[in-house]
Amino acid sequence: MNFTIRYETTSKTYKTVTISDFSTATYNGSICGDGQNNPKIAVQFGSGFSWTVNFTKEASTYSIDGISFSYNISDNTTFPDAKDKGIVTVHDAVGFRIPLNNIFRCNSLSTLEKNGVVQSYWDVHVQAFVQNGTVSTKEFLCEKDKTITTVVPIVPTTAPSPTTTPTPKEKPEVGSYSVNNSNGTCLLATMGLQLNFTHDKVVSVININPNTTDFTGSCQPQTALLRLNCSNIKYLDFVFAVKNENRFYLKEVNVSMYLVNGSVFSIANNNLSYWDAPLGSSYMCNKEQTVSVSGAFQINTFDLRVQPFNVMEGKYSTAQECSLDDDTILIPIIVGAGLSGLIIVIVIAYVIGRRKSYAGYQTL
Repeated sequence: MNFTIRYETTSKTYKTVTISDFSTATYNGSICGDGQNNPKIAVQFGSGFSWTVNFTKEASTYSIDGISFSYNISDNTTFPDAKDKGIVTVHDAVGFRIPLNNIFRCNSLSTLEKNGVVQSYWDVHVQAFVQNGTVSTKEFLCEKDKTITTVVPIVPTTAPSPTTTPTPKEKPEVGSYSVNNSNGTCLLATMGLQLNFTHDKVVSVININPNTTDFTGSCQPQTALLRLNCSNIKYLDFVFAVKNENRFYLKEVNVSMYLVNGSVFSIANNNLSYWDAPLGSSYMCNKEQTVSVSGAFQINTFDLRVQPFNVMEGKYSTAQECSLDDDTILIPIIVGAGLSGLIIVIVIAYVIGRRKSYAGYQTL
């Protein structure tokens, strides 16, 4: 989980801070519940942050009754120049019901937004009112996890076998993604995505469906992140960076996917160099392009346009096209080839003409 908080400053502007460090978390006040008290998860972390989840029980179901998140806006380190002071608490009455003796699972990204706070959750597995001290093996899925993108089955093998070739897939649907901060839209991306990966010598192909894909991210002065997530993709991260203070490029891709056999496929590469363009412009490539993350994982992009920095008024700036789209390079090639051919013809004609001019004379 993480928490994004938007707050007003003393200069009447707004800033955004994201809280995602739980390395110092404690769980004081968490209880399993008894005859008089319901189960509760209570977490304390960072400088004055706390998060509490309450559960209630009915005849055949239990509920995630409410989620509370508190933060200390007086902390100048986390909230510099904050106008308000004191402890702020945001409470969401979730009221989500789950059958008793079931684990609630939601790998997809879910968000709660209230009073300037966005709570983001993913890979959630929770069971309250555990019976007889044994965690259930039955799962109750959230709606987003019930919509599963088809994955080419991965067949386990007991002996070495040659790599199989996947069935070619149709062109993926183009999706539009964006990231916002306190100043508005800070990252724009439009693209069709096709994932190609090899696991246990079996090649699989997945087309990302933008209609069932969630997205989030963040923008910093020197880096920007776009994270995609759906039912069988835990996360697909595109990390952009600034180089030489005047250009941007795709520096890093991280992916983690759930496979049909229950295993997880994960790859990360933070040493890439794709989609290079000047700051203040966008990068565009309409033709199919391949981002090779590793020998086992590649991303094919279609109708790509991306701008991770200096987005103005939520619109793309002038695009720098990729070399695959740039047909103008053919003009000098054609002209050069034509001139070369003309020069060759002139030279041959000259040589032939010289030979004919000496045909009727003898040397003295």
